[in-house]
Amino acid sequence: QVQLVESGGGLVQPGGSLRVSCAASVRTFSSYVMGWFRQTPGKEREFVAAISRSGSSTRYTDSVKGRFTISRDNAKKAVYLQMNSLKPEDTAVYYCAADFRVSEVVADTSSSYDYWGQGTQVTVSS
Repeated sequence: QVQLVESGGGLVQPGGSLRVSCAASVRTFSSYVMGWFRQTPGKEREFVAAISRSGSSTRYTDSVKGRFTISRDNAKKAVYLQMNSLKPEDTAVYYCAADFRVSEVVADTSSSYDYWGQGTQVTVSS
């Protein structure tokens, strides 16, 4: 069983930065592709970014490319999402997800992910 706990959400002004973190309780964290998704009321969960098991490969949705950076620390069993130049449309609940993989393939569909955190609210507003 994998438990994921997000932290670091909050209120930030447009143009500001925020880093959200996800701590995993699992023996073999390096066996999991890690992803970030987000969801707003009335909308489906949306892929944001993902990172391969080793961290050598990343994937982003177009709307965050150049602004968001995903990273991981396998020794600490943690994954991070650094969000810069935030916009009001980035407001959402951000979820961390884990996908057990035997390769470095990075998936961008929620159905590929086996475990989810409880989410952390990010609000971008002046």
